[in-house]
Amino acid sequence: MILRTDLVRACDTLLNAPAFKDYTVNGLQVAGRDEVRRVMSGVTACQALLDEAVAWGADLLLVHHGYFWKNEPVPITGIKQRRIRTLLLNDINLLAYHLPLDAHAELGNNAELARRLGFRVEGCADGELGQGLVWLGSLPEAASPSLLARQLGERLEREPLLIEAPGGGEIRRVAWCTGGAQDMIVQAWEAGAEAFISGEISERTTHLARELGIHYLAAGHHATERYGVQALGAWLAREFGVEHRFVDIDNPA
Repeated sequence: MILRTDLVRACDTLLNAPAFKDYTVNGLQVAGRDEVRRVMSGVTACQALLDEAVAWGADLLLVHHGYFWKNEPVPITGIKQRRIRTLLLNDINLLAYHLPLDAHAELGNNAELARRLGFRVEGCADGELGQGLVWLGSLPEAASPSLLARQLGERLEREPLLIEAPGGGEIRRVAWCTGGAQDMIVQAWEAGAEAFISGEISERTTHLARELGIHYLAAGHHATERYGVQALGAWLAREFGVEHRFVDIDNPA
């Protein structure tokens, strides 16, 4: 058992949450009971995940995508009201980390994606390692765009959308940023990457990839961001002896 205040402080410190300018509130978003024994983690605090937390008797729900996003409607009505009501009625804490969990050098989404895919991490295109969001590295062995896409599909259990640059060619140097980071493709190209991996794709991304001459792989927002929150939950279990369970609510996006 750990007090909620101590657990939140530990996570805020570990992830250096106050240092990030984000689109949402990082840290405790909804307060529940003071003592935490059971932590459930998941990618997004949707109603299905909340229902799992209630059924399991979770004291705290740890997610990557929480609530209170920039420019979202302020009134707590409709879906937003039902979700928050579920937390309050069941005295469950909601703890969410967005960019801090993407960037963390050991437990973050980018770090976990590199580990899962076997990339050799060499640095970041937009800051020092652990503070940047676009990571740079190399493949264990040179691969064609189609082979890299197949490896992504096998290891993330989701087939990526591949936009091949004209001329093809083997890939050795890669850049990646999990989630909805398709517009960072220019930074990846400027850093010398031959391929850029993220979660989503926009209409403009195809044209940028072709005209820049960089391969682009949209591997899924959800699929690329399942691993950081699991790593953080496992860290909490090791450090504080809480029980941790990850629940994957399927999302093809």
